Amino acid sequence: MAIIRWDPFRDLVTLRDKMNRLFEDAVTSIGEEKDMITSSWAPAVDIYETENELVLSAEVPGIEEKDIEIKIEDSTLSIRGVRNFEKETREETYHRIERAYGSFFRSFTLPNHIDQERIHAEHESGVLKIHMPKKPESKSKKVKILKAQTVEKPKTR
Repeated sequence: MAIIRWDPFRDLVTLRDKMNRLFEDAVTSIGEEKDMITSSWAPAVDIYETENELVLSAEVPGIEEKDIEIKIEDSTLSIRGVRNFEKETREETYHRIERAYGSFFRSFTLPNHIDQERIHAEHESGVLKIHMPKKPESKSKKVKILKAQTVEKPKTR
């Protein structure tokens, strides 16, 4: 076993991070369902926009498709799931456990220009991608600038 130098500030930073997460969870979960309040972690997400769609990418390593639920209700996209602790090894034999386990919940308000009927998702290599196509009428259009035609005014006498 390697000897690791003790750093008291590392423990303080870890404690501060846990306290920040605790307060953030308490503030953001007011008024939500009880099982959402007990959530101790949430997957990180990236949301980006292309010409035709909005794409949400969530990191969900170690979580199978059957353990993820995606729901759209009242213009709100919600992702719910669970990462279970691997019981292959007894807890007493672990030296360190840093990964978060348990249920998670994330919700996002969808913009009006998203076609909710055509939303689809894919799960590959620990990344969940939700594709949200834009409605055809909401896509940006380029306006071409035409050259002004010079019209000769009729000569007056």
